[in-house]
Amino acid sequence: MPQPTTPSHDSQSEAKPAAASPTPTPGTSTAPSQLGPETRPSGELDHLAFLYRQMLLIRRIEEECARAYAEGKIGGFLHLYIGQEAVGVGAVAALKPEDYVITTYRDHGIALAKGMPARAIMAELFGKATGCSKGLGGSMHMFDREHNMLGGYGIVGGHIPLAAGVAFASKYRGDGKVTLCFFGEGAVSIGGFHEGLSLAALWKLPIVFICENNEYSMGTPLSRSMSVEDVTTKALGYGIDRDRFFASDVLEVEQRIAEAVQRAREQSLPTLVEIRTYRFRGHSMSDPAKYRTQAELEEQKKKDPMHRARARLSAGGYAETRLKALEEDVETEVADAVKFANESPEPDASLLEETTYSGPFAY
Repeated sequence: MPQPTTPSHDSQSEAKPAAASPTPTPGTSTAPSQLGPETRPSGELDHLAFLYRQMLLIRRIEEECARAYAEGKIGGFLHLYIGQEAVGVGAVAALKPEDYVITTYRDHGIALAKGMPARAIMAELFGKATGCSKGLGGSMHMFDREHNMLGGYGIVGGHIPLAAGVAFASKYRGDGKVTLCFFGEGAVSIGGFHEGLSLAALWKLPIVFICENNEYSMGTPLSRSMSVEDVTTKALGYGIDRDRFFASDVLEVEQRIAEAVQRAREQSLPTLVEIRTYRFRGHSMSDPAKYRTQAELEEQKKKDPMHRARARLSAGGYAETRLKALEEDVETEVADAVKFANESPEPDASLLEETTYSGPFAY
């Protein structure tokens, strides 16, 4: 598998070989204290433990989702984030709480990273009235206004121009907020992708476009779906900055995305970032993933960023007792979310009017 390169921040230059550390914007520091969000916990190991906990929570929630789907408690489509956790967790860690996130239908993990409660997510998946959208949205439509999680979207690439619109609103209001827009490599051939990038470049919008390249789109390998493997070369056509790397380390994801977020916030300039990742499950629960070998899957699992984060904590002196306590705390939260969803009521007909009309219906 070719190693992604780290392009120069000069969008007109050719891609350069990957560097050992992130390439900073000229005139800026790569010190973690400057690249991280203002709410970063003190201490590098404590911060990594926080990110590891988020990744583990996502992994365990998704595993319980798979179980509930098999039991018939979750209907419709279900797209799991297992294997890609480092992307969502690391990227969102680079934001301020008030920043916006908008993503695809593979949205549970990013919603958790953005701060949505596990209870509200699981109840929504179960179609219960206590869910974030009162059980009416389901798996592909996680939304939480309080945390500025602006939803998952079921139309491939259709949300990218919407994200540009959110960033335009921030620039118009001068509120200093940044928008992160996640999508898969299957969306880069969709018209909405090009429309969104074109407008973001033309209007100089505070947005970061993140392509989560999990190598198979809906089940077609890159060699059969893309004429140019490097997604970020498409940024050259719009004159915007770009970056490209593997999501092997959640801290590197945070640092690299923090550079793009800083550019968006301070200079109101967009960036296209391609993060190579790997999902361990099929495209959805209906996909047996026969298009790849078991050997390939097992080899990728050896590189699991979540397990790497735990090993790094252990090697750094983070006590095993603390790790066990953290993991037990996650299990308690997951069990509580499942119990809450199971015991929550179904939505009833009284929701129809308020969720269909913007105001009282005039009879």
